[in-house]
Amino acid sequence: MLNYKHLYYFRTVANAGALNRAAEKLHLTPQTLSGQISAFEERLGVALFRRSGRRLELTDAGRTALVYADDIFQVGAELEDALQNRLAPRAHPFRVGIADVVPKVIAYQLLAPALALAEPVKLVCREDRLEQLAAELSIHRLDMVLADRPLPATMDIKGYSHPLGECGIAFVAARSIGNVLEQAFPANLHGLPLLIPGEDSALRVPLLRWLERKGIQPTIVGEFGDSALMSAFGQAGAGAFPVPLTTVQDVMRQYDVSELGRTHEIRERFFAISVERRLSHPAVLAVSETARQRFRPQGD
Repeated sequence: MLNYKHLYYFRTVANAGALNRAAEKLHLTPQTLSGQISAFEERLGVALFRRSGRRLELTDAGRTALVYADDIFQVGAELEDALQNRLAPRAHPFRVGIADVVPKVIAYQLLAPALALAEPVKLVCREDRLEQLAAELSIHRLDMVLADRPLPATMDIKGYSHPLGECGIAFVAARSIGNVLEQAFPANLHGLPLLIPGEDSALRVPLLRWLERKGIQPTIVGEFGDSALMSAFGQAGAGAFPVPLTTVQDVMRQYDVSELGRTHEIRERFFAISVERRLSHPAVLAVSETARQRFRPQGD
Protein backbone atom coordinates (compact mmCIF):
# COMPACT_ATOMS: atom_id res chain seq x y z
CA MET A 1 0.00 0.00 0.00
CA LEU A 2 1.20 3.51 -0.82
CA ASN A 3 2.81 5.39 2.07
CA TYR A 4 1.21 8.84 1.91
CA LYS A 5 3.80 10.34 4.23
CA HIS A 6 6.48 9.30 1.75
CA LEU A 7 4.35 10.70 -1.08
CA TYR A 8 4.12 14.04 0.73
CA TYR A 9 7.87 14.09 1.31
CA PHE A 10 8.47 13.30 -2.37
CA ARG A 11 6.11 16.08 -3.50
CA THR A 12 7.81 18.60 -1.21
CA VAL A 13 11.28 17.71 -2.52
CA ALA A 14 10.05 17.78 -6.13
CA ASN A 15 8.62 21.27 -5.71
CA ALA A 16 11.65 22.55 -3.79
CA GLY A 17 14.15 21.12 -6.26
CA ALA A 18 16.71 20.60 -3.49
CA LEU A 19 16.89 18.22 -0.55
CA ASN A 20 18.19 20.78 1.97
CA ARG A 21 15.44 23.27 1.17
CA ALA A 22 12.74 20.61 1.45
CA ALA A 23 14.21 19.26 4.69
CA GLU A 24 14.11 22.73 6.22
CA LYS A 25 10.46 23.12 5.25
CA LEU A 26 9.58 19.70 6.68
CA HIS A 27 11.64 20.24 9.86
CA LEU A 28 13.72 17.16 9.13
CA THR A 29 17.43 16.62 8.70
CA PRO A 30 18.57 16.18 5.09
CA GLN A 31 19.85 12.70 5.99
CA THR A 32 16.46 11.64 7.37
CA LEU A 33 14.61 13.03 4.36
CA SER A 34 17.05 11.36 1.96
CA GLY A 35 16.38 8.04 3.67
CA GLN A 36 12.62 8.52 3.38
CA ILE A 37 12.87 9.30 -0.34
CA SER A 38 15.11 6.27 -0.90
CA ALA A 39 12.59 4.06 0.90
CA PHE A 40 9.80 5.47 -1.28
CA GLU A 41 11.79 4.80 -4.47
CA GLU A 42 12.58 1.28 -3.29
CA ARG A 43 8.88 0.65 -2.58
CA LEU A 44 7.91 1.86 -6.07
CA GLY A 45 10.81 0.13 -7.80
CA VAL A 46 11.82 3.21 -9.82
CA ALA A 47 14.13 6.19 -9.45
CA LEU A 48 12.18 9.42 -9.01
CA PHE A 49 15.11 11.85 -8.99
CA ARG A 50 18.49 12.31 -10.62
CA ARG A 51 21.19 14.75 -9.63
CA SER A 52 22.01 17.78 -11.79
CA GLY A 53 24.72 19.72 -10.02
CA ARG A 54 23.31 20.79 -6.68
CA ARG A 55 19.73 20.32 -7.79
CA LEU A 56 17.51 17.27 -7.94
CA GLU A 57 15.69 16.78 -11.23
CA LEU A 58 12.69 14.54 -11.73
CA THR A 59 13.02 11.46 -13.91
CA ASP A 60 10.19 10.55 -16.29
CA ALA A 61 8.76 8.34 -13.55
CA GLY A 62 9.16 11.21 -11.11
CA ARG A 63 7.22 13.58 -13.34
CA THR A 64 4.40 11.05 -13.61
CA ALA A 65 4.41 10.54 -9.85
CA LEU A 66 4.27 14.29 -9.23
CA VAL A 67 1.17 14.68 -11.42
CA TYR A 68 -0.60 12.00 -9.39
CA ALA A 69 0.66 13.40 -6.10
CA ASP A 70 -0.68 16.86 -6.94
CA ASP A 71 -4.07 15.35 -7.77
CA ILE A 72 -4.17 13.24 -4.61
CA PHE A 73 -3.43 16.16 -2.30
CA GLN A 74 -5.79 18.40 -4.26
CA VAL A 75 -8.61 15.91 -3.71
CA GLY A 76 -7.68 15.79 -0.03
CA ALA A 77 -7.97 19.57 0.19
CA GLU A 78 -11.34 19.43 -1.57
CA LEU A 79 -12.54 16.76 0.86
CA GLU A 80 -11.57 18.91 3.82
CA ASP A 81 -13.27 21.92 2.28
CA ALA A 82 -16.43 19.93 1.49
CA LEU A 83 -16.70 18.63 5.05
CA GLN A 84 -16.27 22.12 6.46
CA ASN A 85 -18.87 23.59 4.14
CA ARG A 86 -21.34 20.84 3.29
CA LEU A 87 -23.78 23.14 1.54
CA ALA A 88 -21.33 24.08 -1.19
CA PRO A 89 -21.58 21.72 -4.20
CA ARG A 90 -18.30 20.21 -5.29
CA ALA A 91 -17.06 21.49 -8.64
CA HIS A 92 -16.05 18.50 -10.74
CA PRO A 93 -12.71 19.00 -12.49
CA PHE A 94 -12.83 19.34 -16.28
CA ARG A 95 -9.28 18.60 -17.39
CA VAL A 96 -8.45 20.03 -20.78
CA GLY A 97 -5.22 19.78 -22.71
CA ILE A 98 -4.62 22.68 -25.10
CA ALA A 99 -2.10 22.21 -27.88
CA ASP A 100 0.33 25.11 -27.56
CA VAL A 101 -0.26 26.17 -31.17
CA VAL A 102 -3.99 26.77 -30.58
CA PRO A 103 -4.68 30.53 -30.27
CA LYS A 104 -5.52 31.40 -26.69
CA VAL A 105 -8.52 33.48 -27.71
CA ILE A 106 -10.00 30.45 -29.49
CA ALA A 107 -9.36 28.27 -26.44
CA TYR A 108 -11.10 30.80 -24.20
CA GLN A 109 -14.07 31.21 -26.53
CA LEU A 110 -14.63 27.46 -26.71
CA LEU A 111 -14.05 26.64 -23.04
CA ALA A 112 -15.78 29.54 -21.29
CA PRO A 113 -19.33 28.07 -21.61
CA ALA A 114 -18.22 25.03 -19.60
CA LEU A 115 -17.99 27.30 -16.55
CA ALA A 116 -21.66 28.26 -16.95
CA LEU A 117 -23.05 24.72 -16.70
CA ALA A 118 -25.75 24.02 -14.12
CA GLU A 119 -23.46 21.50 -12.45
CA PRO A 120 -20.32 23.32 -11.24
CA VAL A 121 -17.12 22.62 -13.15
CA LYS A 122 -13.57 23.49 -12.17
CA LEU A 123 -11.58 24.06 -15.34
CA VAL A 124 -8.06 22.59 -15.22
CA CYS A 125 -6.06 23.54 -18.32
CA ARG A 126 -2.73 22.08 -19.36
CA GLU A 127 -0.76 23.36 -22.34
CA ASP A 128 1.77 21.22 -24.20
CA ARG A 129 2.55 19.61 -27.54
CA LEU A 130 -0.27 17.52 -28.98
CA GLU A 131 1.69 14.27 -28.70
CA GLN A 132 2.25 14.72 -24.97
CA LEU A 133 -1.36 15.72 -24.34
CA ALA A 134 -2.66 12.74 -26.33
CA ALA A 135 -0.55 10.42 -24.19
CA GLU A 136 -2.11 11.90 -21.05
CA LEU A 137 -5.58 11.61 -22.58
CA SER A 138 -5.01 7.91 -23.23
CA ILE A 139 -4.46 7.23 -19.51
CA HIS A 140 -7.44 9.41 -18.56
CA ARG A 141 -5.36 12.22 -17.12
CA LEU A 142 -7.35 14.56 -19.39
CA ASP A 143 -11.01 14.68 -20.43
CA MET A 144 -10.39 16.41 -23.74
CA VAL A 145 -7.66 17.89 -25.90
CA LEU A 146 -8.13 21.01 -28.03
CA ALA A 147 -5.96 20.85 -31.15
CA ASP A 148 -5.57 22.33 -34.62
CA ARG A 149 -5.34 18.91 -36.26
CA PRO A 150 -6.73 15.40 -35.71
CA LEU A 151 -4.97 12.82 -33.61
CA PRO A 152 -2.01 11.63 -35.73
CA ALA A 153 -2.58 8.16 -37.20
CA THR A 154 1.02 7.29 -36.34
CA MET A 155 0.26 7.52 -32.61
CA ASP A 156 -0.67 4.22 -31.01
CA ILE A 157 -3.35 5.86 -28.90
CA LYS A 158 -7.07 5.17 -28.84
CA GLY A 159 -8.85 8.46 -29.31
CA TYR A 160 -11.40 10.15 -31.51
CA SER A 161 -11.00 13.50 -33.25
CA HIS A 162 -14.26 15.47 -33.31
CA PRO A 163 -14.22 18.43 -35.74
CA LEU A 164 -15.27 21.64 -34.01
CA GLY A 165 -15.14 23.91 -37.03
CA GLU A 166 -12.92 25.86 -39.37
CA CYS A 167 -12.40 29.40 -40.57
CA GLY A 168 -10.19 31.53 -42.79
CA ILE A 169 -7.37 33.67 -41.47
CA ALA A 170 -6.56 37.36 -41.23
CA PHE A 171 -3.15 38.99 -41.16
CA VAL A 172 -2.70 41.64 -38.49
CA ALA A 173 0.17 43.89 -37.44
CA ALA A 174 1.03 46.70 -35.07
CA ARG A 175 -0.36 50.02 -36.27
CA SER A 176 3.20 51.28 -36.83
CA ILE A 177 3.40 48.70 -39.63
CA GLY A 178 -0.16 48.68 -40.93
CA ASN A 179 -0.54 52.45 -41.20
CA VAL A 180 2.33 52.88 -43.68
CA LEU A 181 1.34 50.17 -46.17
CA GLU A 182 0.16 51.48 -49.52
CA GLN A 183 -0.54 48.33 -51.54
CA ALA A 184 -3.73 46.31 -51.31
CA PHE A 185 -3.88 42.86 -49.73
CA PRO A 186 -2.22 40.45 -50.30
CA ALA A 187 0.49 42.41 -52.16
CA ASN A 188 1.01 44.46 -48.98
CA LEU A 189 2.61 41.38 -47.39
CA HIS A 190 5.46 41.32 -49.94
CA GLY A 191 8.74 42.17 -48.21
CA LEU A 192 6.93 42.68 -44.90
CA PRO A 193 8.40 41.17 -41.71
CA LEU A 194 6.21 38.16 -40.93
CA LEU A 195 5.80 35.94 -37.87
CA ILE A 196 4.60 32.41 -38.58
CA PRO A 197 3.55 29.36 -36.53
CA GLY A 198 6.19 26.73 -35.78
CA GLU A 199 6.52 23.24 -37.20
CA ASP A 200 3.92 21.74 -34.85
CA SER A 201 1.19 23.96 -36.28
CA ALA A 202 -1.15 22.57 -38.95
CA LEU A 203 -1.40 26.12 -40.34
CA ARG A 204 2.27 26.46 -41.20
CA VAL A 205 2.45 24.42 -44.44
CA PRO A 206 -0.76 25.76 -46.08
CA LEU A 207 0.29 29.30 -45.13
CA LEU A 208 3.70 28.96 -46.79
CA ARG A 209 2.15 27.30 -49.86
CA TRP A 210 -0.39 30.10 -50.18
CA LEU A 211 2.35 32.74 -50.06
CA GLU A 212 4.32 30.86 -52.71
CA ARG A 213 1.25 30.44 -54.91
CA LYS A 214 0.54 34.17 -54.70
CA GLY A 215 4.15 35.05 -55.50
CA ILE A 216 4.48 36.88 -52.18
CA GLN A 217 7.84 36.88 -50.43
CA PRO A 218 7.64 38.34 -46.93
CA THR A 219 10.66 38.38 -44.65
CA ILE A 220 10.03 35.64 -42.11
CA VAL A 221 11.59 37.00 -38.94
CA GLY A 222 10.26 34.50 -36.41
CA GLU A 223 8.67 31.09 -35.96
CA PHE A 224 6.70 30.33 -32.81
CA GLY A 225 5.38 27.16 -31.24
CA ASP A 226 3.28 29.24 -28.87
CA SER A 227 0.56 31.42 -30.38
CA ALA A 228 0.47 33.85 -27.44
CA LEU A 229 4.20 34.51 -27.74
CA MET A 230 3.81 35.15 -31.47
CA SER A 231 1.03 37.65 -30.72
CA ALA A 232 3.17 39.39 -28.11
CA PHE A 233 6.00 39.85 -30.62
CA GLY A 234 3.48 41.07 -33.18
CA GLN A 235 2.07 43.59 -30.72
CA ALA A 236 5.60 44.92 -30.16
CA GLY A 237 5.97 45.57 -33.90
CA ALA A 238 8.24 42.65 -34.77
CA GLY A 239 6.08 41.72 -37.75
CA ALA A 240 2.66 40.83 -39.10
CA PHE A 241 1.10 37.53 -38.00
CA PRO A 242 -1.89 35.33 -38.93
CA VAL A 243 -4.95 34.85 -36.70
CA PRO A 244 -8.20 32.89 -37.15
CA LEU A 245 -10.94 35.07 -38.63
CA THR A 246 -13.30 34.25 -35.77
CA THR A 247 -10.89 35.92 -33.33
CA VAL A 248 -9.67 38.89 -35.36
CA GLN A 249 -11.78 41.50 -33.56
CA ASP A 250 -10.72 40.21 -30.14
CA VAL A 251 -7.05 40.09 -31.17
CA MET A 252 -7.20 43.65 -32.55
CA ARG A 253 -8.63 44.89 -29.25
CA GLN A 254 -6.35 42.89 -26.99
CA TYR A 255 -3.08 43.52 -28.83
CA ASP A 256 -3.83 46.93 -30.37
CA VAL A 257 -3.10 45.74 -33.90
CA SER A 258 -4.79 46.48 -37.22
CA GLU A 259 -5.96 44.11 -39.94
CA LEU A 260 -3.92 43.99 -43.16
CA GLY A 261 -6.28 41.66 -45.01
CA ARG A 262 -8.02 38.30 -44.87
CA THR A 263 -8.33 35.16 -46.96
CA HIS A 264 -10.59 32.11 -47.03
CA GLU A 265 -8.08 30.18 -49.15
CA ILE A 266 -6.20 29.19 -45.99
CA ARG A 267 -8.34 27.31 -43.50
CA GLU A 268 -7.59 26.87 -39.83
CA ARG A 269 -9.32 23.86 -38.28
CA PHE A 270 -9.96 22.92 -34.69
CA PHE A 271 -10.70 19.57 -33.08
CA ALA A 272 -11.82 18.17 -29.76
CA ILE A 273 -9.92 14.93 -29.18
CA SER A 274 -11.60 12.56 -26.74
CA VAL A 275 -11.56 8.91 -25.74
CA GLU A 276 -15.30 8.92 -26.48
CA ARG A 277 -16.51 7.93 -29.94
CA ARG A 278 -19.74 9.80 -29.21
CA LEU A 279 -19.42 12.81 -26.94
CA SER A 280 -21.27 12.51 -23.63
CA HIS A 281 -19.25 14.53 -21.09
CA PRO A 282 -21.45 17.60 -20.32
CA ALA A 283 -18.55 20.05 -20.51
CA VAL A 284 -17.24 18.56 -23.76
CA LEU A 285 -20.75 18.78 -25.21
CA ALA A 286 -20.89 22.45 -24.19
CA VAL A 287 -17.61 23.08 -26.01
CA SER A 288 -18.91 21.29 -29.10
CA GLU A 289 -22.16 23.27 -29.10
CA THR A 290 -20.29 26.56 -28.71
CA ALA A 291 -18.09 25.63 -31.66
CA ARG A 292 -21.11 24.89 -33.84
CA GLN A 293 -22.45 28.37 -33.13
CA ARG A 294 -19.12 30.11 -33.63
CA PHE A 295 -17.87 28.37 -36.76
CA ARG A 296 -19.88 28.30 -39.95
CA PRO A 297 -19.45 25.18 -42.10
CA GLN A 298 -18.80 26.86 -45.47
CA GLY A 299 -17.54 30.33 -44.64
CA ASP A 300 -16.93 32.90 -41.94
